[in-house]
Amino acid sequence: MPVPVYLFTGFLESGKTKFIQETFEDPRFEDGKRALLLVCEEGEEEYDETRFALKDFRVEYIDGEAELTAARLSAIHADFRPEKIVIECNGMWMLQSLYDALPEDWMVYQQMLFFDGSTFAAYNANMRGLVVDKLQDCDMAVFNRVPRGTDLMEYHKVVRATSRRCDIAYEYPDGEVQYDDIEDPLPYDLSAPVCEISDKDYAIWYRDMTEEMEKYDGKTVSLTVTVAREQKKNRELIIGRHVMTCCADDITFAGLVCRGNLPAGLRAREWVQLEAEIRLEENPVYGRRGPVLYARSVRLCSAPEEPVATFY
Repeated sequence: MPVPVYLFTGFLESGKTKFIQETFEDPRFEDGKRALLLVCEEGEEEYDETRFALKDFRVEYIDGEAELTAARLSAIHADFRPEKIVIECNGMWMLQSLYDALPEDWMVYQQMLFFDGSTFAAYNANMRGLVVDKLQDCDMAVFNRVPRGTDLMEYHKVVRATSRRCDIAYEYPDGEVQYDDIEDPLPYDLSAPVCEISDKDYAIWYRDMTEEMEKYDGKTVSLTVTVAREQKKNRELIIGRHVMTCCADDITFAGLVCRGNLPAGLRAREWVQLEAEIRLEENPVYGRRGPVLYARSVRLCSAPEEPVATFY
């Protein structure tokens, strides 16, 4: 049976330790199972283990990223045999370092991300890559110490630029908690006979379609894409656009399979205006069921003013 891991991420003084301390003090968290608390960051606030409501627990400290190894975690697992695990992760470490070190029996069940609302803008401006890294797989983002009167849309947009499924909560200095209920209407009309996807909306469209494929099945779209490569055997094209999530180092090609009424001689890196119907099908390119665009019309066009699509 996999051992559930509850992962808490965020930057220094964001409220992780306080939240975990209060959780461990709560008698409802005591279920008779051996609990491991793995601490990868020591801030100003320290844990008071004497106040824990747990009967069988261990606290282990990882003093540096070099110590975060599969061998170290496997040794802890073999010695203590935890039945549930809470990890306070250092916000300055990339999460892949942690994922690579997790023993096979450990499975991340929930990931919560904490920000200090009063310093978040500075972190997002100067360490955008680290912010995106923590948001990608996050289940809930909590903004602590949010000054009264703050425009919550600024927080909301940053989260939604990376994740549409992440819940968001705002806690004010007086302890009041407000959950995010800001609606995110799509910037295009999916109910139109032909849904026009503008250049600036490609990243949002691609992410939403891959996350909620069923609602796009049978829809017709018009968009500007580049040809990545042609599979001559099956008369299929791989089309799409490069998308940047946070920075130049994070650019990836967001591509799709395209079939149907395709002109001969299209070459890689040519730009085309494509109108196509989306059908969900099994395809070996995906290795699973995915969106296949059946072209109705394809014509050569100029590259967009901004060839790399973004979420901003």
